[in-house]
Amino acid sequence: MDEREMKDAARETAEDKLITDAFQHLLDTYLASRHRKKVDIITKAFNFARQAHKGVRRLSGEPYIMHPIAVAQIACEEMGLGSTSICSALLHDVVEDTDYTVEDIENIFGPKIAQIVDGLTKISGGIFGERASAQAENFKKLLLTMSDDIRVILIKICDRLHNMRTLASQPANKQYKIAGETLYIYAPLANRLGLNKIKTELEDLSFRYEHPEEYAAIKSKLALTQEKRDELFASFTGPIREALDRMGIQYQIKARVKSPYSIWNKMQNKHVTFEEIYDILAVRIIFVPKERDQEINECFNIYVALSRIYKSHPDRLRDWLNHPKANGYQALHVTLMSKQGRWIEVQIRSDRMNEVAEQGFAAHWKYKEGGEYSEDEGELNDWLATIKEILDDPQPDAMDFLDSIKLNLFASEIFVFTPKGEIKTMPAGCTALDFAFQIHTFLGSHCIGAKVNHKLVPLSHKLSSGDQVEILTSKAQHVQPSWINFVSTAKARAKIQAILRRDDRELQKTGEELLTAWLKHNMMEMSSSVLDKLCDIHHVQKHENLFQSIGDRTIILGDNDLDALLGKHQKEATSSGWRRYVPFLHDKKSSPSEADKTAGQTLFTAEKNFNKRQPVVIGEETIGAYIFPGCCHPIPGDDILGYIDNQNHIEIHKRACPVASRLKSSYGNRILDAKWNMHKQLFFDAIIEIKGIDRKGMLHDLADVISDKMNINIHRITITSDEGIFYGNIEVRVHDRDEVRAIMDNLKVIDDLKEVQQII
Repeated sequence: MDEREMKDAARETAEDKLITDAFQHLLDTYLASRHRKKVDIITKAFNFARQAHKGVRRLSGEPYIMHPIAVAQIACEEMGLGSTSICSALLHDVVEDTDYTVEDIENIFGPKIAQIVDGLTKISGGIFGERASAQAENFKKLLLTMSDDIRVILIKICDRLHNMRTLASQPANKQYKIAGETLYIYAPLANRLGLNKIKTELEDLSFRYEHPEEYAAIKSKLALTQEKRDELFASFTGPIREALDRMGIQYQIKARVKSPYSIWNKMQNKHVTFEEIYDILAVRIIFVPKERDQEINECFNIYVALSRIYKSHPDRLRDWLNHPKANGYQALHVTLMSKQGRWIEVQIRSDRMNEVAEQGFAAHWKYKEGGEYSEDEGELNDWLATIKEILDDPQPDAMDFLDSIKLNLFASEIFVFTPKGEIKTMPAGCTALDFAFQIHTFLGSHCIGAKVNHKLVPLSHKLSSGDQVEILTSKAQHVQPSWINFVSTAKARAKIQAILRRDDRELQKTGEELLTAWLKHNMMEMSSSVLDKLCDIHHVQKHENLFQSIGDRTIILGDNDLDALLGKHQKEATSSGWRRYVPFLHDKKSSPSEADKTAGQTLFTAEKNFNKRQPVVIGEETIGAYIFPGCCHPIPGDDILGYIDNQNHIEIHKRACPVASRLKSSYGNRILDAKWNMHKQLFFDAIIEIKGIDRKGMLHDLADVISDKMNINIHRITITSDEGIFYGNIEVRVHDRDEVRAIMDNLKVIDDLKEVQQII
């Protein structure tokens, strides 16, 4: 026993030293910054948090207090935040995980820190309905507090970054949930706040856990091509260095290598291989201006010097100097043709612009007048106002809410002019209708068309940078449901949905009155069982939808409904012949037919005590027990995950599927790990797209490679030829994704076949 006690004591001493060292490192970082030195309150917060989390450990086994210290370290070192934020980071889990309340924190540390900690505390479970998403509600709470104090979201991003760095100790289903949510919400948020470095790290970490094999493959390819890139960089920047030295500029030149996630993203979106991505290397010139107010001119002077050495691409000059991006990013991007015949992007920034690009608007404060700087929160007011507007319109569905927030985290922007010449920043891909709603809701809801550069265009016309837009309205115009399909900004979508919901509510009211009158006429009362029966008869999901359909006369109540409600519907089962064998056409409340029984047996149901940490294994015998929705078409060899739907059945999605990424962010606790265990017995469809130069015998060569050499069954083939170029799709039956890759590799050998890519 003594020996064990000694071991425990030694361990405790070692842990105490670890904690003290970590905190000392945090203090040293803080003291080295240019903030007012409020060490006392930080030490007080640390001691309070240490006491509150005493004896608690993380899944990795380390003392829990190490997590708040690490979050505070990120806030201080990587974001440059001050004492209020550091204290809030140290205390961010106290209210959630211990018995202390927000009031306690307010009494000890004051209202500001308490407000931030409250914003970071998750809402406890149990108050949500079955359909509500706790994740979305917590995110909504975070955003609500954020519109009062932006530091809430900054600390949340630090917290998420540390959780991502230590994600290895979590089970796989939790990893997918956290990584998916990070990619869907936190990386775009970090980007919107200008935290470029953190955004890249969050994306790469998520990618690493969701697609470990692909991540490793890209990393190794990057390592293999490192030497070539270094040579290209040295030969390309040599003449640039000479020119800048002659100009007497104090500068440094860095190579910017594309991150594994953005390489993979490009490979997926453009259907290209790693070798076909040419912008992996970019060059960054960071200079110290001789005079701070002349830095924009100096950027252009450097550009002029560069264009004397290399030819620049005429369409690829991006001037973010005079119109910074919404997240504060400023730089001049030019694309130059190197001597090796490769386009290389060069980003020209001053030291101040570089800090803003890395640290986001937290860095704006550093360049305010005077030695010390206070936190100025005027930078993001417009954006916060838009977020507030979205939160003011309650969104009934968690997925819609997350989507509308995500829409607002636009990355690329365009500049549009009003008829009076005022400049407005809009997201790329927006329409004339988005612009109308951006200016005023009244203008949007009564908009009938627009004049773009003095030419008449429809509402759905997509705007380009530099357009001058005049909105045309009419009092008679009302919001149309079809508008939802082409607007792209969060504000417009939220406003249109709110107006349509208002109209729907009126229809529902009418429907409810009609139904009450009909039931009264037939001597019945309205009850939930009656409504459920009617929903089943008309195959409607919710009561509200039923009322609406009755209100707009798409459902007209008649004798059949009356018979069904009075239980006189047995005859329907015998008379409707084939219909009763189709499970989804069958009335679910009536006695189940054989077809229903077998359909019910085949699908696996996750019971209450189902272990979500265990991976779902899909083999030849069990594949029928799971649902494969049509959104992403997973086949063996794809990275997949499971999702428990509302009926407790399990859906299988690809991890990169857009639907799955929304599910991970709104219903993450229903996500499961899933693995294939197939033995090349079953066949799956795969589609390969081909493109090349048309010639005689091409079809013969294709069939020869696939059917004869590889002995694979071609299911369907369509080929079109146009002006000497052919393109087409080949649908094949394969066992797994490896076979698809083998087919593609063999097809690439055929002469004149230029592009081969898999669609499904």
